[in-house]
Amino acid sequence: MPLTTVFLGMGSNVERERHLHAGLEALTGFVHNLRCSPVFESEPVGIRSGPFFNLVVTGETELSLTELSLRLKHIEADNGRYAPDRKGLPLDIDVLLYGDLHGDFDGLVLPRAEVLKNAFVLWPLALLAPDVRHPGVDRDFASLWADAQIDQSLWPVPFQWRGMELTPAELIQAHPAA
Repeated sequence: MPLTTVFLGMGSNVERERHLHAGLEALTGFVHNLRCSPVFESEPVGIRSGPFFNLVVTGETELSLTELSLRLKHIEADNGRYAPDRKGLPLDIDVLLYGDLHGDFDGLVLPRAEVLKNAFVLWPLALLAPDVRHPGVDRDFASLWADAQIDQSLWPVPFQWRGMELTPAELIQAHPAA
């Protein structure tokens, strides 16, 4: 099967670094040329909980959309997402974009609506892939972020994975926590 470019949103509000590291490591098994956005801390949206760490990753996969979605559910399960006694959200991984797909695919609507609604998705996307165009509105992520009027609190935070700092110090200095 040919390679398809994917963008995935990742978040955690329980043992955030540990779960994001585990998720990233698991993704390397089937997402090639994995690249990560800076990591942001944000207040929860839609649930009552502690703050989240969020990032967006991109790469290529040979998996179909259905296979990719299933693998992500397994990674979430391995990190306690579906445990009956879980507290908070250990790991959430969502398919934001899968190639140029636009529409409903067996209940999975792409591009995911959160791309345009949540700052913790759109800002990392704008930094990671500023020139990539949103298949639904045909505008690049940098201009979508520049024009966004989303009332959510988030700020870049230091985060290392495999010895690399994902969040540049200058981004943290330019946008300190409120």
